[in-house]
Amino acid sequence: MSDSEHRFGEWVAVRRHGHVAELVLDRPKAMNAVSTEMARRIVEATTALAADRDVRTVVLTSTHPRAFCVGADLKERNSLTDAELVRQRPLARAAYTGVLELPVPVVAAVHGFALGGGFELALSCDVIVADGTAVVGLPEVSVGVIPGGGGTQLLPRRVGAARAAELVFSARRVEAAEARELGLVDELVPEGEDRTEALALAARMAANSPVGLRAAKRALRLGHGLDLRTGLEVEDAAWRSVAFSGDRAEGVAAFNEKRKPDWPGE
Repeated sequence: MSDSEHRFGEWVAVRRHGHVAELVLDRPKAMNAVSTEMARRIVEATTALAADRDVRTVVLTSTHPRAFCVGADLKERNSLTDAELVRQRPLARAAYTGVLELPVPVVAAVHGFALGGGFELALSCDVIVADGTAVVGLPEVSVGVIPGGGGTQLLPRRVGAARAAELVFSARRVEAAEARELGLVDELVPEGEDRTEALALAARMAANSPVGLRAAKRALRLGHGLDLRTGLEVEDAAWRSVAFSGDRAEGVAAFNEKRKPDWPGE
């Protein structure tokens, strides 16, 4: 059960579980295919989440029993003129970037199909929890395009250049056990347990300092791909942003007093 639910249009919702926010893909008739309208609503939801200082972690979930998200809405895409496709592109990009740039830790709960843009939404999260039914992949070259929701950049950062090349160029689908083996997903859980496990993981994360979580994510993201010396400067800047915070003072006091911290979040 959630504390509250706020809907963004017909197909996207945010449910609150204390300091954990659940970003719900809820377009069951289309297996959560991302249409222009759905992309717009994902942008609205992620913008609201990014601005909410009470949110410490986010979990990305799906209401469809057999799919996380099957990617771009190809039926809609087929009906667009070239000019309409050009106009749609910034909005589609903003949906994936909205998830990618959330300032707090984000966990994806994946079951069933997570293909193309659907897998890119998961790749935009920090940790991917998948159940045994998960089937992931970036099949875009099989329909004449390329992964355009971050896939060509996020996948090699996760599994290395050669493995990413093999997966993108072959357009193949990868089932759960191999996906875990290759590092395409991070945790493999029993069938039907992906949402429960992802929410539990997010709740464990959310017990920690909100200031610390945001700064740690910033350092991890900004430092990735930099040379070590520059990366350590990024880390130092993030450390300085938390070193004199109320959260640090409370964390140290709670440790010494052997009690749970009551984070001020600033």
